[in-house]
Parts: sequence; structure tokens; C-alpha cells
Amino acid sequence: MSKKRKNRKNHMGSSIDDFLKEEGIFEEAQAQAVKEVVAWQLDEAMKKQKISKNRMATLLKTSRTQVDRLLNPKSDITLSSLQRAAAMVGRRVMIELV
Repeated sequence: MSKKRKNRKNHMGSSIDDFLKEEGIFEEAQAQAVKEVVAWQLDEAMKKQKISKNRMATLLKTSRTQVDRLLNPKSDITLSSLQRAAAMVGRRVMIELV
């Protein structure tokens, strides 16, 4: 059996989490997934309340560029920025260690 085929067989039935851990990228992938969900939720809340990016920038007393960063899951944003943005759309940020 070829090495490639053997490696594939080792992953059959395992979870994606197991695979990511074996590859050493679990934490990185998990962090990216969280950022994407949070950015999507904020964007959806803004759309639901008909808050444009320009309006959000005004409410947050910041620039449109900063709002773009908040909505970009590839950007690193501070927790305080995220909390302020969430408050503007009537939401709050909850973080828990599990």
C-alpha cells in the first residue's frame, strides 16, 4: 500500500478536528472560523437594522475603514472594538473558555 493511500486510510472516520490537530493547525483554523462567524453576525445585524457602514462608523465615532476591518474576518480587531460594534446593533459579545 502506498504511503499516500495509507495516510488517507488513517483519516477515514476521524473528525475534521482530529485531522487539523494532526496537521498542527487546529487552533489557527478554529480562530479563523470564529472570526468569520462573528463578522457575518455583525454584518447581518447591521443589514437587519439597515445600518450602513458609513452610519456604523459615525455611531462608533471611527472611520469607514475601521468598520471594514470589523467586518473582515482576516483582520485582527480588539475585543473592545467588537464590543462597541455589537452594542450599536443591540447585541453583546460573549466569550467562554471550554
